[in-house]
Amino acid sequence: MSPPSMFRKVVAVSLVGALAGAGVTASAQSHGGGHDDEIQLERLDRGLVAAVTGDGVFLSWRLLADEVSGYNDSGLTGATFRVYRDGRKIATVSDSTNFLDEAGKADSEYKVVAYERGWPTDVSDEVTPWSEGYLDIPMQKPADGVTPAGEAYTYRANDISPGDLDGDGDYEYVVKWDPSNSKDVSQVGYTGPVYIDAYTQEGELLWRIEPGVNIRAGAHYTQFDVYDFDGDGISEVMLKTAPGTKSTSYVRGGRERYITLPEDDVEAGVTHQDDYRLSADGYYDHLVQIFMGWHEHPEVVKGDWPATIEAALGADAQFDFSYPLSQADAETLADYFIDVYAPARSTRNQLRSFAGFVLSGPEYLTVFNGRTGLELDTIDFPVQRGDDGLEWGDYAMARIEPGNRVDRFLSGVAYLDGEHPSAIFARGYYTRTTITAIDWDGENLRQRWQADSGHAPMSNPFNGSPHGVEGPDPEWGTLTTQGDHFLSAADVDGDGRQEVVYGAATLDDDGSLLYSSYDTMPPQGNNPGTLAKLGHGDAIHVGDLDPNREGLEIFSVFEGGAWAPYGYAMRDAATGDVLWGGYSGRDTGRGMVGDIDPALPGFEAWASLPPDQAGNPEGLFTATGEPIAGATPGTNMSIRWDADLTTQLVHGAQTTTTEYTTIRDFQDGIVLDAAETLTNNYTKGNPGLVADVLGDWREELLVRTEDSSAIRVFISTEVTDHKLFTLMHDPQYRVGVANQQTAYNQPQYTSFYLGSDMDFGEVAVPDHYTPRAGWF
Repeated sequence: MSPPSMFRKVVAVSLVGALAGAGVTASAQSHGGGHDDEIQLERLDRGLVAAVTGDGVFLSWRLLADEVSGYNDSGLTGATFRVYRDGRKIATVSDSTNFLDEAGKADSEYKVVAYERGWPTDVSDEVTPWSEGYLDIPMQKPADGVTPAGEAYTYRANDISPGDLDGDGDYEYVVKWDPSNSKDVSQVGYTGPVYIDAYTQEGELLWRIEPGVNIRAGAHYTQFDVYDFDGDGISEVMLKTAPGTKSTSYVRGGRERYITLPEDDVEAGVTHQDDYRLSADGYYDHLVQIFMGWHEHPEVVKGDWPATIEAALGADAQFDFSYPLSQADAETLADYFIDVYAPARSTRNQLRSFAGFVLSGPEYLTVFNGRTGLELDTIDFPVQRGDDGLEWGDYAMARIEPGNRVDRFLSGVAYLDGEHPSAIFARGYYTRTTITAIDWDGENLRQRWQADSGHAPMSNPFNGSPHGVEGPDPEWGTLTTQGDHFLSAADVDGDGRQEVVYGAATLDDDGSLLYSSYDTMPPQGNNPGTLAKLGHGDAIHVGDLDPNREGLEIFSVFEGGAWAPYGYAMRDAATGDVLWGGYSGRDTGRGMVGDIDPALPGFEAWASLPPDQAGNPEGLFTATGEPIAGATPGTNMSIRWDADLTTQLVHGAQTTTTEYTTIRDFQDGIVLDAAETLTNNYTKGNPGLVADVLGDWREELLVRTEDSSAIRVFISTEVTDHKLFTLMHDPQYRVGVANQQTAYNQPQYTSFYLGSDMDFGEVAVPDHYTPRAGWF
C-alpha cells in the first residue's frame, strides 16, 4: 500500500546521497512556493532545554520533520548538530538529539547549531540549565469565590493545552482553572465559574478568558481547542461560550471585552448580565412551565408521547386534569413528580435540591485570538440543547437527571481535508449524538459538516430505556450510545485525510458514517445470539498498536456490562471489526495500551478486570490478544519517557498530599518521583498535559504544583541514542495533543508504530509546510 498524500516514507541511508545529488531535500519539499497536498504544521524552533543532573548537564533538542533525510538501525538520519558551551564547541552529535555534558555547570550557557550537507541551517537560542531538573512556570490563581448558596470554593489548575500563541516557534500554555466545587453533569449544586489562562514559558500571563456563570464547571462542560486553524502561524482558542463570557488581554494593557451577542439575541433582550443558573425554586418553576406546555409539545401533538402528564407518570387513577393545565394543576403534578414519583424510581432522585444547572439561555461558539485573547468571531453553538434533557432521556430512567445527557460535550481537531485543521465540537453520545466540523478562515467561523443521529425515540419520556436505541436519521441513527467521553482523529482508511473516531463509531472525513461497530452477544450475556452495539466506554486508544498488521488499531473498554458483547476489544480502525476481545459482564471502566515489555512484539493492552476464580490477575494481553500473566499496570495516562522507546505510566492523585505524581516503568518501578505535584480529575488521575513540547522526541510531564502556583515541567534526562523528529510534527500525534484536554483525557499516538521493536524505515514523515507569523 503506498503512503497517503500527507506522508512520505523516509529513504534508506544508501539513497540519501542520490537525492542530495539530484538537488532534492526534505526542506525544499516542505517549504516550496505552493502547498498542494502539503499539510499545515507548526513552525517550531529548536526547543533546546538543559537540566542539571548528578552526572553533568543534560541537553535535549528537536529534530524537525523537514530535516529528516533517511534512517538507520537506531533512528532517523538528517541534520547534524554542533553543541556549544559558553561560546565554545564541545561536541558534534549526529545519531541523536541529546547530549550529556559531564563538564557542564549550573551557570553554563548552551546553544545548538544544525548542519545539513555541511552547511549551518539553524542556530538555537541560548539556554541555561534548569537547576532542579524541572521548570516551574508561575501561574496566577483566580480569586476564591462563594456560590449563590453561600458555599465557598477555591481554584486549582486543570487541563493544559499547548500552542504557539505569538508565532515565535516555541509553545505557550493554555490552562483551564477548575473550581473546587466542579461537578459531573449528574451532580446537583452550584459551581464556581471556569477560567482559561494563557502563559508563556516564563510565566507571563497573556490573557484570561472568563466563560462566565452560564457555563457550568466540570469535565464535560468546557472543552477548548488550541490550534492554528487559519494558517497564520498563531494558534487560536475555540470554546463554548454564553452571555457573560469575556476576556481580559494583558498584552493589550488589561483590555477587557465581552463577546459579541448576536443581533437577534440583543433584540430579544439578552444581556451579559443575564444569569441562567437555576436555584431549587427556579427548577420547580421551570418544571411547572414544562407541564403547562405539555399539550403543545411536538411529540405529544404527533401522538408519540402520552397525551397527559398523569398518563406519563402512571397516575391516571389519582389525577384527571383538563388541558392546557392551569398553573395550580401543573404545580400539583410537579409536587407529585418531585416528592412521590421521582423518589419511587430511585432514592437518589432528590429534585427539591436540584440547583446550579443551566438549562436554558443562548449558547455560542467563540474563537479567540491566541496572542491577545480577544474575540475574533462568535456564532450560535452548532447544536442547541432544545430542552432540559427531556428528549435526551434525562427523565426516562430510574435516575432522573435533568441536564445530564444533553450537556455532554467533546471537542477536538482533525485534518479532514488532509491539509488544513478543522475544529470538531460534539454534543451527546448516549441517546442523541451530534458531531460538527467547524472551519476558521481568519474572518468567519463556518460549518463544514454536521452528523446528527436524532433523538432516540421514546414512547414515554418519563419511563423508558433509550440507551442503545437507534436514532431516526437514516445515515447517522446508529451513532447513539456509541460515543465515549473522548474523541480521536486519525487517518484510519489511508486516504490522506483524518477521520473522527467517536467511540465505537467512526465518521469519514466528509462527515459520512464510515462504520458503527456491532457484534453478537455471547451465551453468558443478556439476549445471547442477538446483534448489539459495542456501546459507550471511558477509555479509547487509536494508533498503530500492532506493527505486524497493516493499518491502525483501536483498543477500547466498554461499560455496557451484561448488555454489551465486549468489556474490552481491539478493533481494526479502518472497518471497526473486532480483532479480539472479551466479554466481562460489568462496566469495564479503565484500559490502556503501551510497549511496556520490550521482549514482546507490539504494544501490550490491558483492561481493569477482576481476578479469576483462582485469584489470579486478569486483563493484560499482547497486541494479538494472548493473555499475559501478572497484574495490570496503571491506566491513568501513559508517557514515552525512557530512552529505549518503551512506554511508562503516570500515577497520581488529585487532592491527597500522600500520593504525589510519579512515573513508573512496568519492569523497573518508579523512574520519576514528581514530589509535591498533583494530577487532576479525582480518580482519573490525569496530568495537566503529557506531550513532546520540548527537547527530543520523548514526552514531557506537565503537572500542577500542590498549591497550583505553577505548572511544573519535567523532562527525561536519560541519554538516548535513538533519533526521531519531534512528535509534534506527526499530524495524528499533534491533533491528539490538542484533543487531550477533552473530558476524560487520553494519551495521543503517532501515525506510525513507536515502540522498542520499531522499524525506522516505516516512519512516515509528513509532506508539510509551516506558516510563519506576519511579524517574524
